[in-house]
Amino acid sequence: MKFENILAETDGFGHYQIAIVALLVFPRITLPCHFLLNNFIGAIPSHHCDISSLDNDGVFENLTQQQRLTVNVPQHEDGTFDSCHMFSEPQFHLLGNSSNTTKLPVVQCQNGWQYDHSTFKSTLATQFDLVCDTKGLNKASATIFFIGVMFGAVFFGILSDKYGRKKMLLVSYVSSIIFSVASAFSTSFMMFAPFRFLTGFSLAGISIISIVLSIEWVDIEHRTFIGVIGSMSWSVGNLLLAGIAYLVTDWRMLVITVTTPLLLATATWWWVPESARWLIVSGQTDKAYSSLKRCARFNGRGDFTSKIKVETLSIIAKTATQDRIYTYLDLVKTPRLRRLTLLTGIVWYGVASTYYGISLNMTGFGLDLYLTCFIYAAIEVPAKILVYISLKKIGRRPTQAGTLLLTGICIVINIIMPKDYWTFRTVVAVLGKGLSEASFTTVFLYTTELYPTVLRQNGIGFNSFLARLGASISPLIMLLEDLWLLLPQVIFGMLAIISGLVASLIQETNNTRLPETIEDIERTRRRSLCITSEKQNEIPLKTAVPEDKAP
Repeated sequence: MKFENILAETDGFGHYQIAIVALLVFPRITLPCHFLLNNFIGAIPSHHCDISSLDNDGVFENLTQQQRLTVNVPQHEDGTFDSCHMFSEPQFHLLGNSSNTTKLPVVQCQNGWQYDHSTFKSTLATQFDLVCDTKGLNKASATIFFIGVMFGAVFFGILSDKYGRKKMLLVSYVSSIIFSVASAFSTSFMMFAPFRFLTGFSLAGISIISIVLSIEWVDIEHRTFIGVIGSMSWSVGNLLLAGIAYLVTDWRMLVITVTTPLLLATATWWWVPESARWLIVSGQTDKAYSSLKRCARFNGRGDFTSKIKVETLSIIAKTATQDRIYTYLDLVKTPRLRRLTLLTGIVWYGVASTYYGISLNMTGFGLDLYLTCFIYAAIEVPAKILVYISLKKIGRRPTQAGTLLLTGICIVINIIMPKDYWTFRTVVAVLGKGLSEASFTTVFLYTTELYPTVLRQNGIGFNSFLARLGASISPLIMLLEDLWLLLPQVIFGMLAIISGLVASLIQETNNTRLPETIEDIERTRRRSLCITSEKQNEIPLKTAVPEDKAP
């Protein structure tokens, strides 16, 4: 007997499962707010050298602010003032004179900078003067965060398979709150960077545990729905980020504001159940049976205890080799699992690198930053509705490959399209953003279905590690535009296309049972394990054929 047969007796998609998804909404809303937060806290407003201390002798007393800037700060051809240099001495002859200033002697800003606060009250750049020679630290702050997420994925992947999903979820909640608030009170960038790293490290647990916990509690037929609905909370958080950032323009308060949903998540953590699948494969059959009884009672299936006994779970636990401790090495020990690990790793890297390459580059389309963020977030909603239909009707593999290939094509179109057509370029960019989000939604669900229960969190953790590696490198790739303006987009486009081709090599999982053990992955069968929910209901529980006896 398989776990799906037992879950069906509790009603594999009832009020209990809906409650689990609802309890995990608040922490998942927090994720995009932090993952894309650098668009706002790392923004660099217009600035120029601070010349307020140069008028000690009163020589500028009768000059307007514009005239003071003219005689002290070089101007570009478009009339804007240089951000990083000033004249070595005042050039009064420039008043009323439009002569070329490129040959006049200049020095770097001597007394700091003056910033335009019309859009942002404060950012990392204005707080710690991360401009000019140190402007790369703004991009680096995003990289530091994603490196934290990368290592956090490995950490929580191991421990949630060893100690359980629920316990590690609480660790992730509490540590995310502590480190996020600590980063908001940083007094220097050297203090901010490690706390931002630890914030990403902690949030990784929410990212990989919440999706697995949701999927492991639902039946085959509704896994797609739960996966997409759970992912929709990301889009909601993304939409909220645009509005919150517009209202809260101080970076410290913005960090604290987007963290507050975790307080509610921590308060409701007690009601989140442990994964019954994990309890079974870890040998805790009594606890698993209690959880399943609670689920059945909540879903109005009072006849559960008369059909399923705790001894039934004990048999499943024995076949799952609960005494063995699984590690990341098990992902590459056997041939089919090794191939799966390689292919999914490439796909995750490409998906994340492309998504964040688009999401963290919101300029160049002639739109306001907040409006661009809102449009990018809004396109995710219809994209996820369409991807839900595609996942159900077409399948996981063609959806994963198709969304990645189309994302790459959108990037290529914007590379070759002249900038004068900014409206068309914006439409294509928004379409590419929607497709990249659709690929991210698919890869979470797809990968959860591919790995066995005993290694599911390890598998998600490993792939999330590679995804965050791609995300952490994406801001640095964007710095390559100094070499060639289009080089970052060329790289992101190629990554999307290559990972899309690789995705076409992975097996389909639509309407299949979740594998429980490594043997389920490695065992060669003459017939597929594919079983629709209708067929599953036709098989009497007493006569269900154990999988290892199947021809």
